[in-house]
Amino acid sequence: MSERSERPSLREDQHSDRIDAGGDKGWHVSKPVILAVDDDPQVLAAVRRDLRAHYGSGYQVIAAASGAEGLETVRELGDRSRTVAAFVVDQRMPEMTGTEFLIAAQETFPQAKRLLLTAYADTEAAIQAINDVGLDHYLLKPWSPPEERLYPILDDVLDDWLASADVPFEGIRVLGTTWSPTTYETKAFLARNEVPYLFVDIERDDSASTTAAEATEGGGELPVVLLPDARVLVNPSRSELAEAAGIHSIPAAPFYDLAIIGGGPAGLAAAVYGASEGLSTVLLEREAPGGQAGTSSRIENYLGFPKGVSGSDLARRAIAQATRLGAELTTPAEVASVRTGHTVKTIVLTDATELKCRALVIASGMTVRRLDVPGYDRFDGAGVYYGAAATEAATYRDRHVYIIGGANSAGQAAMMFSKTSSRVTLVVRSDDLGRKMSQYLVDQIASTDNIEVLLGRRVVEVSGSTRVEEIRLQDVGTGEEEVREASALFIFVGAVPHSSFLEGTVAMNDRGFIYTGADVTTFTETWPLNRDPYPLETSAPGVFAAGDVRQGAVRRVASAVGEGSIAVTLVHRYLDTV
Repeated sequence: MSERSERPSLREDQHSDRIDAGGDKGWHVSKPVILAVDDDPQVLAAVRRDLRAHYGSGYQVIAAASGAEGLETVRELGDRSRTVAAFVVDQRMPEMTGTEFLIAAQETFPQAKRLLLTAYADTEAAIQAINDVGLDHYLLKPWSPPEERLYPILDDVLDDWLASADVPFEGIRVLGTTWSPTTYETKAFLARNEVPYLFVDIERDDSASTTAAEATEGGGELPVVLLPDARVLVNPSRSELAEAAGIHSIPAAPFYDLAIIGGGPAGLAAAVYGASEGLSTVLLEREAPGGQAGTSSRIENYLGFPKGVSGSDLARRAIAQATRLGAELTTPAEVASVRTGHTVKTIVLTDATELKCRALVIASGMTVRRLDVPGYDRFDGAGVYYGAAATEAATYRDRHVYIIGGANSAGQAAMMFSKTSSRVTLVVRSDDLGRKMSQYLVDQIASTDNIEVLLGRRVVEVSGSTRVEEIRLQDVGTGEEEVREASALFIFVGAVPHSSFLEGTVAMNDRGFIYTGADVTTFTETWPLNRDPYPLETSAPGVFAAGDVRQGAVRRVASAVGEGSIAVTLVHRYLDTV
């Protein structure tokens, strides 16, 4: 019996909406769905036409003439195990508002993106829907021309959906164990570089265990990485992983107008502006574009993102923008040293590769500070993690995790894990959570039932067999200690500037932050030219610093982006003089 005859509830007048632009018919089509809902026949016809024209090759566009009809379609799509990528819904429908529809529809498809079509008078309701249903965007009617007012917005939203969509997988497979540090490092590298992969725990999958044993010839070295072309890598290096995954890891040219060291917000901004303004531009990143900001689960105070944006999403958007404009992004590419000259700067990578440039922007950011706490080194990657480690959220689903730190990054991680872990305990050395954390995060944490905050505490030991099992906490004031069960610790206790490769090249303070602008002549006697250093220029003419690695920088994502863009303006000014 055919699928259609099994489901007589599918009305003939709906069937035309289930024929995609490619001509495939019926519910068997595997394309993800964009569902448009509007009670105005003319508006519905227009939105269906515009969606099919632009997205018909990759998505199946379905239209419903009311909220009730739309929910019926949602139920049927769910029963058929179909995937909905986005809902595009009118807010002002008489029997059911767009917000009410989205609240009901997200129970079946919680990962689908949510967009409201609104008239100008409904914008307040649309803004409220950001809080009520996590609205991704609202569009004012009319949206003509769609090339300017519809497609760019929906392109962006669908890119976000694709980045985390649960779709049939045919890519890289990582065979390892949950508690293997090298397996964790491989997973983290792939995830931060936006490379899709499937992790298979060999302790739970006999077939994968056999495959891993054969690949290592019984040696047990992990992880084993299976590539789509049937190649097998055993505990590969970052460069081997990058090559296998198609990540650009070798500079394409020996000489550039502008080289940027560091792929955080400052470096990515410099790459965008450098490339857009006609400079041949290369960005060198030692781990993954996005920097420390790229590990943030949610940045809620960055201008232009009312719903907030994850660090990985922000990095992905910036990477796409920079490469579209012509910048070359290279990762992993770790810099060993820099040599400066009057007109040419030379960058030496750790693999001995050299490249030259006319101007250089240092945006290398910060490195997480490692702590000397008994057990931290032993369980690094096996229950102790420096940073958010979003790749481990699934590992610690329904478990009790500890977040160590009291700044925004720790608060964001606590909120992220509260959605998957049974309990989250935030351990803060200070006696005031609001001392270093933004108030919006303090408020969110206070209103989240499964987050516990321990003030005035510090970790003095972690212990276990092959993984973290217990944590010893000490009261900072009284010295009293207690032992608790724990499955994992995620540590956010400060960072140090990543500038050691510049030792002897540019002037820095005793903590490793780079002097720029007026600080160069105020605190050093190394400036060689008659003119004053430009703002953001280091003690080496033509070498600029931006973002967290710079002495006196304001440590905010927006500030880093601003400094990266300003640095390119100053690069032009410098290049005009040489």
